Amino acid sequence: MPPIVTFIGWHDSGKTTLASQVVSHLKQLGYRVAVIKSTKDTGIAFDTPGTDTDTHRLAGADSVLLVAPDQMVMMTDNRGLSLTTLAHRYFPEVDIVIGEGFKEARQVAKIEVFRNSKELLRDRVSGVIAVASDEKISGDYIFRLNEAAEIASFIEKRFLQEADKGADHTTLLVNGNRITMKDFVQDALAGTVAGFVNSLK
Repeated sequence: MPPIVTFIGWHDSGKTTLASQVVSHLKQLGYRVAVIKSTKDTGIAFDTPGTDTDTHRLAGADSVLLVAPDQMVMMTDNRGLSLTTLAHRYFPEVDIVIGEGFKEARQVAKIEVFRNSKELLRDRVSGVIAVASDEKISGDYIFRLNEAAEIASFIEKRFLQEADKGADHTTLLVNGNRITMKDFVQDALAGTVAGFVNSLK
């Protein structure tokens, strides 16, 4: 189960710029990174009218996955799934999932990007572990907006370097929420599932 860190902030705070720079640094460090972006905009064109994928969507398909030699693109209805559920369902093979938005996500680490606003989101939402701003702000983990490399290092140390030490080898999600299990429960669950799978032809 990859860790999730999402960048939050008010509109035009610079979330996309900073998050993409952090992704670039994490890739340079050798990590597999997925990104999930949230937006309030509607009517965004995902496909060109008249294409095969558009034809399938117009025919009523709930989801369409385009598989090409160089990429895969999936279009599906928004079912209101949580950030955690989306990350674990679609990106289980990556080392980390970087989100953009999702300020109300529960039990997800957040880095607030703050610029020219009267109010910090960290005072209104839970899970803010760091702030990136050029304003004078006090706190334990404060970064400048041009310190993407330092933020990537902070994420690496906090979420990736210790990933194998004490990491769960079995994860149970119920309605998108991770259920904490002791090691012996993880072993029992993994053994049960493996037993069922091995019995299949």
